[in-house]
Amino acid sequence: MANGPAAIGTGPAAGGGGGACSPCGGKGKQTLKDGAFGNNPICMQILGICSALAVTNRLENALVMGGALVFVTTMSNLLVSLLRKATPRRIRMIAEMAIIATFVILFDLFLKAFCFPMSQQLGPYVGLIITNCIVMGRAEAFALQNPPALSAVDGLANGLGYAAVLAVIAVFREVIGSGQLQILGLTMDVRDWYTPNQVMILAPGAFLALGFLTAVYNVLKKPEPEEKKP
Repeated sequence: MANGPAAIGTGPAAGGGGGACSPCGGKGKQTLKDGAFGNNPICMQILGICSALAVTNRLENALVMGGALVFVTTMSNLLVSLLRKATPRRIRMIAEMAIIATFVILFDLFLKAFCFPMSQQLGPYVGLIITNCIVMGRAEAFALQNPPALSAVDGLANGLGYAAVLAVIAVFREVIGSGQLQILGLTMDVRDWYTPNQVMILAPGAFLALGFLTAVYNVLKKPEPEEKKP
């Protein structure tokens, strides 16, 4: 009996390397990195491109849409993970959809109450986050198998990765397509020496911007070892 306490004190969890005892189990940084860049939902997985093409004609629209997805993915991942053991497998997708819809409606109501002009500009695209493959995919593939804190980090990372891509595309399209960049009441105007290319604020310009950004992303990321040709 005298050796009991000593044996308990020498276990791995009692040592200085208690990474596995953290809320994220020591996986928080890698999960954040993978979601935001390494496995970017748009450039890598090619998900959520409908809204990425539709709302990126202005930077302000893109930032609000990105913020909406950050909020929804983070909160829905957290709640799905918290309820994962209490949710019957046969109705899990219905439960996930209901959770996602709840947070989307909350954000949409907030936007209509405090920023109605922006709500009008985004139109139905905030509501369509309910069917966004990124949100549903992270809930189904990650939140159902991982603890709440790590699931919230994964949702935050994927939302930030999505928002960053939208912001870059929006800057590219707004500057080239309209010759100016507007954000928070500030305007950068280059039309005195540049003639705007109207095609960039149309649908073809969105596809071009996304294609160039995806190409740059793939060059920066480089292929994984198993993807390299022998």
